[in-house]
Amino acid sequence: MPLQIGSVAPDFEAETTQGKIKFHDWIGDSWALLFSHPKDFTPVCTTELGALAKLKPEFDKRAVKLIGLSVDPVDQHAKWSEDIRETQGAAPNYPMIGDTDYNVSKLYDMLPASTSGDPSKRTPADNQTVRNVFVIGPDKKIKLVLVYPMTTGRNFQEILRAIDSLQLTAKHRVATPSDWKQGEDVIIAGSVSDDEAKKIYPDGWRAPKPYIRIVPQPR
Repeated sequence: MPLQIGSVAPDFEAETTQGKIKFHDWIGDSWALLFSHPKDFTPVCTTELGALAKLKPEFDKRAVKLIGLSVDPVDQHAKWSEDIRETQGAAPNYPMIGDTDYNVSKLYDMLPASTSGDPSKRTPADNQTVRNVFVIGPDKKIKLVLVYPMTTGRNFQEILRAIDSLQLTAKHRVATPSDWKQGEDVIIAGSVSDDEAKKIYPDGWRAPKPYIRIVPQPR
């Protein structure tokens, strides 16, 4: 079965540029962003890894750990890191998994279970399905999945915005509307009855329709 939102993120052990990890232990009580790349030394991914390195303080503020993945070995990641520093102004400051046995890519349904062989012989097109973003909560469950084609770079500002929503809605019984940003009004979750909502929001709410109950963002 494909991984779905709410599924437990598969645990694994892997070699990374920062040493061997056991994924669930590495996450600990934090959130995690697992993002994958089809091949080292590819142009779009080079820009993404540099952009994410620059944005790491924003993820740190949200208690989100970053970890990348490619099927190339860890020593290749280290060489690629120098190119990223030179061309993007920042090198990865988070671990990168060397998934040379395709174990993680298979666990996360990015490559078929039948995939085998020397990863150096595979082209980016062979691995084009390894372009995913998984946001994983402290409960080790998948909260969000995004899949990008090779020709479209990821929008990490949108990923940060989505994480803000995920963290807010995990703590409060609300939902966020289209294009919501931190500090803007939110919607009382449909699972909250009007009687419950009156206790939580004694000042009431704005309701253009009975099923759309708008309140300020909880603090």
